[in-house]
Amino acid sequence: MNTLDAAVSQVWEQIQRKTNQMRSVIGAKSPHVAGEDGRYDDMRIDWWTSGFWPGILWIVYDMTQDEDYKHAAWPWDERLSKHFLESNGFDHDVGFQFLPTAVIKYKLTGDADALRRGLSAANYLAGRFNAAGNFIRAWNGDKYGWSIIDTMMNLSLLFWASEVSGDPRFAHIARRHADMVVKEFVQGDGAVHHILRFDPLTGERVEALGGQGAAPDSAWSRGAAWAIYGLANTYRYTKDAAYLEAAERVVSFFLAHLPEDHVPLWDFRAPDETGGIPRDSSAGAIAASGLLELADLVHTDSGVQYKAAAERILMSLYNQYGTWDRSGHEAILLQATGHKPAGQNVNVSLIYGDYFFVEAIAKWKGWKHRVF
Repeated sequence: MNTLDAAVSQVWEQIQRKTNQMRSVIGAKSPHVAGEDGRYDDMRIDWWTSGFWPGILWIVYDMTQDEDYKHAAWPWDERLSKHFLESNGFDHDVGFQFLPTAVIKYKLTGDADALRRGLSAANYLAGRFNAAGNFIRAWNGDKYGWSIIDTMMNLSLLFWASEVSGDPRFAHIARRHADMVVKEFVQGDGAVHHILRFDPLTGERVEALGGQGAAPDSAWSRGAAWAIYGLANTYRYTKDAAYLEAAERVVSFFLAHLPEDHVPLWDFRAPDETGGIPRDSSAGAIAASGLLELADLVHTDSGVQYKAAAERILMSLYNQYGTWDRSGHEAILLQATGHKPAGQNVNVSLIYGDYFFVEAIAKWKGWKHRVF
């Protein structure tokens, strides 16, 4: 069973078994991190990762048509949207929260309230756009000029909103932000910055910041994964070759720097430490799903190579990083890294790593109802 084609039914059975277990113990909680004890935490509902657990439920529902998954996933977009009416922590990541809840719910069921909630989130995201610097503002507080690579994944909310509403403003904002990312975030060799700071009044670039990478000009692997996937999505919506070229540049760097087991180090340029550089299985899962998007878009030898690279990553994650033999563990993937410079969430399980692994395997099995 050396290929994913041969193994995919078994992998999906394991995912479904694990999701059933997760459903019984996670329930209505909003998970982010599972540490050494294997138990997922319960974050506030407006925390940026709150869409991924219901997103897993919606994917498994769509693949199985089992109403129990639909019932468990159904209330999440309403739970989230209520917080727009009070003080909240929503920011540039509302796409992560509403694409795998409201948007997929609307796509699968036609629910009018889900459509309304998804469009409301898109309006919120569009309202964070800084026209001087052509960027969507990251985070809140006094970080008025900050932009981060993660936002590339949230642009799908704007493109979707433009399609379903007929209003081109959403797509205009998404494209201007993506143009800025191609120009400013993607480094010459294909590495990607995590954070850039701009003057919020003039839009001039001020500096790069290390963020969750090792240094301002390092190569944080999850940032590269966000870029690969986000640029592929932007190309899918626009058919502008500039986004495809940038995505392929990042892919070339990413694949060239993978270790022997094809699961990325936390930062490809991080200095070696005693005990080695930690892996980030979540970056591997995100990149694999993004590579499958590229493979679906590029009908050349490169597309074949992208699919093969995704297969290598996914098989390694399944065989070496899964919790299949840990009956009490609530997550799917081990050895993820959240924020190494801050000493937070190193060698843990992360719900978004689980989500993108499930998403990638579902794509391999033919799932078509993408939301990212």
